Amino acid sequence: MDRHALHQPSSSSSIPATANTIWADASSLLEAACKDLRDGELIHGENFNLYAAMSALEIMDPKMDSGIVNRYCSVDEAIEDGVAPVPISSDKTTDVQCMIDIMDHLLTCEATWHKGHSLAQTVFSCAYLLRPERTTPHALLHSYCKVIRATCKAVISVVSDARTHEEEDLFTMAYGLPLSRDGDERCLSLLNAVEENISRQLRACKAPSSKRKPLEDIEPLQPNPDLEEGYCKALLCRLRFRKHFFHVLTCMRRPQGRGLELARKHIASCISELGIILKSEEFLMSNAYGTCEDGTEDRTTASGHQAIGFDASLNSRISAPTPPRSIKILSWKKAIEYFEKLLHDLDIICSYPLDPSLEDLLRFVAQFQKAQPDLVARAHLQLLLVQDGKLYGRCPMFSLIIRAARLPEVFLHHDIQKNEYVVQLGQLVINMLKILCTNAAWQRRKLGKILQDWRVIYVQIELAFRKEFGEGSSVSNGENASARILKHILIWVEEQTYWISHRFLVLGFELELYSPSEYCMVYWYLYVVLVRLAEKTHLKMTVSDGSAKQKGKKRKDSPKDLARDTRIPPAILFLQCQICLAEGLTLLLAALRNELMVLQSPSPFNSEHERFIQHFELLQKACIPDHISYPSFKESTSCARFSTLVMYNYFKDAQKIAKEVRNGFSNDPDRLAELRVLEQVAEHNSIALNVICQVGALDPSLKVSFEFIHHPCFATVVVKRS
Repeated sequence: MDRHALHQPSSSSSIPATANTIWADASSLLEAACKDLRDGELIHGENFNLYAAMSALEIMDPKMDSGIVNRYCSVDEAIEDGVAPVPISSDKTTDVQCMIDIMDHLLTCEATWHKGHSLAQTVFSCAYLLRPERTTPHALLHSYCKVIRATCKAVISVVSDARTHEEEDLFTMAYGLPLSRDGDERCLSLLNAVEENISRQLRACKAPSSKRKPLEDIEPLQPNPDLEEGYCKALLCRLRFRKHFFHVLTCMRRPQGRGLELARKHIASCISELGIILKSEEFLMSNAYGTCEDGTEDRTTASGHQAIGFDASLNSRISAPTPPRSIKILSWKKAIEYFEKLLHDLDIICSYPLDPSLEDLLRFVAQFQKAQPDLVARAHLQLLLVQDGKLYGRCPMFSLIIRAARLPEVFLHHDIQKNEYVVQLGQLVINMLKILCTNAAWQRRKLGKILQDWRVIYVQIELAFRKEFGEGSSVSNGENASARILKHILIWVEEQTYWISHRFLVLGFELELYSPSEYCMVYWYLYVVLVRLAEKTHLKMTVSDGSAKQKGKKRKDSPKDLARDTRIPPAILFLQCQICLAEGLTLLLAALRNELMVLQSPSPFNSEHERFIQHFELLQKACIPDHISYPSFKESTSCARFSTLVMYNYFKDAQKIAKEVRNGFSNDPDRLAELRVLEQVAEHNSIALNVICQVGALDPSLKVSFEFIHHPCFATVVVKRS
């Protein structure tokens, strides 16, 4: 290479040579270095450190080197090379087939994007979307691309407004992509026109020969009459799915839940069209043109043919400030499964009543999260729940709190709602609802952090109550409405704080954060929290019932009334069932450690005390519960023995309570289902306890393990011989 050549940049380079820059071929230097370097070694300067190593790029690695030479340097170059022709093909049959493949591949790209990948490397890997003006001559392609752009824009808006995009930062980044173009607001009218035209073509090809003459002016999609009906149906179901899905997104954004009923109708239509799309697979595969993709499981189109107009590297230079990720596009069938689940989740959201109590709403959101809904569904749920600082944009937070604290509706408009601490409490409720709509990992972390806020607001309201009404203020006579409201709210705040703590601990099981050697301390802490939660819930009910009874003027209580008063509410018995299970598991695990030396796995990195702090630090900082620490855990479990466990079998108690409380939840199928599961766990664990007590010490081959085969939180004890 001569000196003059070194000064000349390559024709494909985007960085021209200047008086201060010289281009040189470093390939031979890199090859020589590679021969001398061993695995794990790298070339670096004297000032290179660990921090710099974390940001280093591996040259020529497609996953790391964003400057690597791609097949095309720009979209225009790809178009000039024929990547995205318009019309797609001069042969009309091939043109229709290619159009269906484009639709299918865009569906898989959209599902992949929803799963958290970059928009630039998924949906906008389509060259037709990057140059919208080129598709104008092709009405079908043009209208479909318009509705795709509008759909992406609507989804980004939902996720951005809900601020759930923090879970996956790349989701809402558009990188200057053409998301909006003039006329996109008319995407549905254009799509409807194309749909109507294809519907007429379908009617024409299905009509008897005697009636075809009046329809001769309708131009068929393609020249083969035997394939016309199949292609019309394949196109129509894809167009209709797009139309109804866009309607779902727009209806669910209407304020105060006004569009939910209509959204459900469009959801049903979407699911129906997806079924028809699936049925079109056989026809499209049997009439596919050219060669098909390798591997039927990974194909991204119904026909199995690779879609025209896509190149994942088109946006590699603008896709992110970090190196582009290696993305595997979902298969066509996986994409359809994703949209079916998304639509099912959205339907559950739309079908929930708009005037629930806070207790029912929290239970609904927790139950909804068990199905592991994806980001788009959770964003819609959050935006629906919290609008303009109100539940569903209708119910003020103060009204929600008054009902949650079981106060009469006469207090809904009381001036105490303007109190500084009551306003802060309303904001805490809003934050809690938003947090419950995030994914499990984010939810647990944020719930742990807001516990201190709930504890602080409790202390602030309590101090304000004492300052205003004194230590020994009696509100039983109902003379002071403000004192009564604050008294009830204090009880409810404490109950809600323990509910959040319970949710925090349970999510640890769902996220598999606890090792078997830590189950004992976790169940012990869960037991303590459940006891406090049951106490506060019962206190709230007792205070409320007491107030209601004083309002009614009964001359004397009959024996039936007294019996009714002493009856424990089903909600408390439900908690009591879980308390028995948690206590039984705690003592069983402690006895296994104390007598059989099982589940003792000292870590070389930290002690049991340190692990206790790591798991429960956020609870401890918020003093939940008070006076609970590692020494109290050790004191509670150090004396656990199987002889004591057999005499008082907590699992049998849990089983008995689960059977007795069923009638109290006859109208609540979710609670009934959980009660049956809790009963199963209790029954299995009771049998396992008896087996361990009878042969455990005598049979060293006996192996005890804990599996979550029935309930996600309460483990089932499995006893086997090795």
